[in-house]
Amino acid sequence: MTKREHAQALRDDAAMHYNCCQAVLIPFAAECGLTEEQAARLGSHFGGGMRYGSTCGALTGALMVLGLMGKDDVDTAKAALNQFREANGALDCATLLKDRAERGIPRKEGCDGMVAQGVAIVEELLGK
Repeated sequence: MTKREHAQALRDDAAMHYNCCQAVLIPFAAECGLTEEQAARLGSHFGGGMRYGSTCGALTGALMVLGLMGKDDVDTAKAALNQFREANGALDCATLLKDRAERGIPRKEGCDGMVAQGVAIVEELLGK
């Protein structure tokens, strides 16, 4: 299973709600030296824009993975932020959700797309 497929499987799991941050972080857990349970706990308060409409959880999860994988330099973080903003027009959850709603995109579908982008950004910046 690819990282993107793993992330989507987490988002589709009806038995447990994995937020956007967790869905990006968990597929990379082993490579980051974490168990999936530890990754889930680490990301638990970062969904929904830190539960407050702030920075998108998918982006936060991507930045966590990059840092845990040793890509903790400013240039890598800026590249991730710029790629995400360019693709979505914003970084904050509240604006992203409002934009998706105005375009008729269901919340889960919009969030699933941003999770896939978060995983793709990590893979690109790690050279995978």
